[in-house]
Amino acid sequence: MSSRVSHLFYHRRNTLCDTPRTSFIHSPALDLPYLPTEIWLMILREATTMNSDPLDISLGLSFLETPCEVADYHASMKIKQDLSLVSKAWNRYMQEYLYEFVWISRASQAKSLALTLLTQFIQAKPSSGHYIRRLHMETPVLMRCATDDIRTILDYAPHLVIYSDHHSVRCTRYSEFIDVRCSPEQMVSVLANSNSKLRRLSLTNYSDDPFPKHVSPLLRRTAANLEYLELSSSSIPLVSGHLFASKSPIVSLPVLQSLKLTLDNTTFAVLAAWDMPNLKNVSVVSSDFGYAGPGFAYFFAAHGKKLHQLELGHSSSLVVEHYLSLRPRPIQQIPLAEWCPNLKEFICSADAEWNWQNPDWIAPHVLLPGHKSLEFIGIRDIDKRLMDDASAFPADVEDDAPFFPLAEQISSLLFNNAFPSLRYIRDLSRASHSMRGGQRPETRILKFWAKILARCGERQVWLEDFRGVNVTVRDLKRVGLGAGCLV
Repeated sequence: MSSRVSHLFYHRRNTLCDTPRTSFIHSPALDLPYLPTEIWLMILREATTMNSDPLDISLGLSFLETPCEVADYHASMKIKQDLSLVSKAWNRYMQEYLYEFVWISRASQAKSLALTLLTQFIQAKPSSGHYIRRLHMETPVLMRCATDDIRTILDYAPHLVIYSDHHSVRCTRYSEFIDVRCSPEQMVSVLANSNSKLRRLSLTNYSDDPFPKHVSPLLRRTAANLEYLELSSSSIPLVSGHLFASKSPIVSLPVLQSLKLTLDNTTFAVLAAWDMPNLKNVSVVSSDFGYAGPGFAYFFAAHGKKLHQLELGHSSSLVVEHYLSLRPRPIQQIPLAEWCPNLKEFICSADAEWNWQNPDWIAPHVLLPGHKSLEFIGIRDIDKRLMDDASAFPADVEDDAPFFPLAEQISSLLFNNAFPSLRYIRDLSRASHSMRGGQRPETRILKFWAKILARCGERQVWLEDFRGVNVTVRDLKRVGLGAGCLV
């Protein structure tokens, strides 16, 4: 029996071998593994592209742009990791895309990356740090990164284009640094190498010294390409703004377009003397309520005429409470509209209180009650305001009475005497968009937006969502019908 099977197998093998190869049909798909490396890199780039390119500087110059979120980053990294496991060749191709954008959200991630870079150096392997173009650090307070880990990453990432530190480095301010490489001055100076290509920079000052003391030399060496600068401080310096401004060196930033400040009155006085000819967009959150101080006045008197877009981050309610507590109180209101005559876009918070001096009027911000050339007003945190009002005034889910103050606040923007050139109002909250257009929106939410939309229509002002897409009555009705409620 076994001999017969062997004979059949032998006969079949000879038959297959004698079959002419002309019957084989060639497929172009078989040539894919032999594509040039450049083509594979282009294919993998397209396969891993995020909705908004995190390396595109132009997308982040306006404060209206929706920033990249950590969930989008993790989703993109998951795709990159999967593709890197397909083959050894793909793993080699994907190294650039795996490391080009690094988002650190806890200290252990920074330590792992630093260990990887050190191990590659010790083993004389090509450093993955050369691929890092953007380093973003945004961690909880209790998970801040160690300074030596961040210093190691910076030492092995010479081609950084975007560096962002949002209060995410664990620095001590009251004791000497054991490693001099991790002092605030050294941490800043490592970014300013001779071949620096930084175009977007977000820094946090962890020392008690005024910010420009150690950041000015860095900016002098990176000024040629810097288009976006964000400065924040963890403490308020005790040095007088007048004394320090007279001693601080003047920095020239020829191509800087956007400046975000979470700073103090002293640093405002210093920045007033800086040369920033192309500055267009400014976002301000004063850490010491320095709106009433001379530094704020010096800064906007020097640079206000160039501004096209302005964001004031402090909520109006907090500023009003601060004004009422001042002794003596300011004699006159800050003339922000006069300092910024060419302003076209203004961004504020939805947290605005009733003004007891003028109960029929709710300005978008206490510092800007009106502006003759303003065309656009963006409002942040509308979702938080809606939820807070709804919880403070429990009512039926179909009754929009709890939202009356917010409706009047937004309607106040439509007063022709205050903003005669206004054409657009934008809800900058992604969560608010979901509350308005989700699968099961509340009836009172739809009623609230229908009321706002009607008032905007009377004034011929467009109402937009966070993407800049018009909100229409048809959209609200379609969502209402889907949820089983009428608008």
